[in-house]
Amino acid sequence: MIPQVIGNRKSRAFRACERYCKERNIEFQTRDPKEKPLGPRELETIVAAVASPDELIDQESQAYRKRGLAWMEYDPVEEIVDDPSLMRQPIVRTDRGIAVDPDTADLDRLFGRQ
Repeated sequence: MIPQVIGNRKSRAFRACERYCKERNIEFQTRDPKEKPLGPRELETIVAAVASPDELIDQESQAYRKRGLAWMEYDPVEEIVDDPSLMRQPIVRTDRGIAVDPDTADLDRLFGRQ
């Protein structure tokens, strides 16, 4: 499986993941969820990989504030399907696992560079 970095190129964390892969000559694919949203099965696999679906929601995002989600009860998966900009980014998927907003240690684990 070719690793996939899902997120918006304007994000600092996305660019850091991209730079990590390029510096280590790791072949990868990028995907912007606004242009090509995640399918229901893809979202299920990502939700299964994290401890809680709430971890996928970026509570610092402008979309989160605009929708007023801080004051509501909601299903994180449904909200992400409706508005992919609510998702914490980037999400890195490899054959070794999935990480949401990974740091260097997470990337080392995912790419087997310990």
